Amino acid sequence: MSVVAAASPDRAVAGGPGVGGPPTPTRPPRLAADAATWRGVLYLLLNFPLTLLGFIYATIMLSLGLGLVVTVVGIPLLAVGFRVCRRFGDLDRVRAGRLLGLHVPKPSRPPRRRGFGLDTLADPVAWRHALYLLIRLPWGIICLVAVLLLLIVGWVVLPWATRGLVAVDKAMIRGLLSPSAKVERRVRELAVQQAARADSAAHLRRIERNLHDGAQARLVALAMGLGMAKEKLAEDPQAAALMVAEAHGEAKLALVDLRDLARGINPAILTDRGLPAALASLADRCTVPTRATVELMHRPPAAVEGIIYFTASELLTNISKHSQATSATIDLRMTSDASLLLEIGDDGVGGVDPRGGTGLTGLTGRVAAINGVMTVDSPPGGPTVVRVKLPWPEGTGARG
Repeated sequence: MSVVAAASPDRAVAGGPGVGGPPTPTRPPRLAADAATWRGVLYLLLNFPLTLLGFIYATIMLSLGLGLVVTVVGIPLLAVGFRVCRRFGDLDRVRAGRLLGLHVPKPSRPPRRRGFGLDTLADPVAWRHALYLLIRLPWGIICLVAVLLLLIVGWVVLPWATRGLVAVDKAMIRGLLSPSAKVERRVRELAVQQAARADSAAHLRRIERNLHDGAQARLVALAMGLGMAKEKLAEDPQAAALMVAEAHGEAKLALVDLRDLARGINPAILTDRGLPAALASLADRCTVPTRATVELMHRPPAAVEGIIYFTASELLTNISKHSQATSATIDLRMTSDASLLLEIGDDGVGGVDPRGGTGLTGLTGRVAAINGVMTVDSPPGGPTVVRVKLPWPEGTGARG
């Protein structure tokens, strides 16, 4: 039949036992491992030399430090040793991020409040890093032996076995090299407090300068004017009356200066009624018509409130002096990532450069001191929008 003759060429081409040529040789089976598997294999092979180095260092460091703890050099030696342990942890976090795709944030440094390295010895993150180095050597040996055996005789199970070994590594890194929630919260608290102290010191210097150049100078002029009027009173009462009128004007200006200074030292409206009323008061006093909007569920900590208030005050002062604007806005709200966002905009001439001596450089530094960010969007011709994003530290006494 013609059916059989027609089918035989197809079978020969396909490499079957058909008529017309030798069978096509079969291809060797492909290795069942992808790029992620080979990155995991490389990571596991690097474990042994790095864990051996870390184990030797941690053993020597702890032995010397604890052995000399009764002497003067023991505690500083341990403090330096723990800081180097953190460096080993940094290396493993980077290695895990590049080879395993595991990104663990770097823990913050503990606040330095005590001498001789006592702050480092009280840091639980440093102790966890040292423990990590000590327990990693047996695991590094297990990884080395397991991977070598798998490469030689275990190709079929290599991806699954590698995935399991890597999962154990990831658990160790998350458990021992990740930031401590308590320490991170305390670091944020201290950053806010330090920024608040720096801000208060800057305000005190500014108040001292304003007293010297403003109210004090006016009061000196007032005293001199009244003295001259006293001398003129008998011989030229009309001139004396003019001098007294000028002194009266100086006295009223001095009162205005003192009132403004008192408001800057301790804004009672901020303490008593919070940011909504305080920012609305700033908007009312601004020479440019300003609308204030505040959307907060709870009151921020007092230190954060102060930074927001005085930042808004300085930005509105800049608008009054330099922007040539006809309107401005203040917007304060909570963002989706639990941060405070202060936006102050105007419809002025724009062209604001934070590096151009407009007073924004100091504001940027104070905001950055508490891990905040300030950005300025001010094209030539306007409008200008300044955004200040501040973290809301958990546990810092947020008030309802």
